[in-house]
Amino acid sequence: MYVVLVYDVSQQENGAKRWSKIFKICKRYLTHIQNSVFEGELSKAQLAQLQQELKLYIDKELDSVIIFKSRQEKWLDKEFWGRKDDATSFIL
Repeated sequence: MYVVLVYDVSQQENGAKRWSKIFKICKRYLTHIQNSVFEGELSKAQLAQLQQELKLYIDKELDSVIIFKSRQEKWLDKEFWGRKDDATSFIL
């Protein structure tokens, strides 16, 4: 399935450390496309594993994670406004 993951981590109560952990976990599974937004293809098992790993760092009272799911990327109409970052621009 194709997944778009968006998260918002509060800076309260050690938020910078939680943000860093969450970012690193998401980057292992998905492509970083903008600030706290990731996208990519995942199997059901990979999505379940990602959710398990994130649960360790998400503070349910302060943070939020939203996962949008689609059968495939082609079923998702994606539109960019403004600057479109090249997801591979960091590769040397």
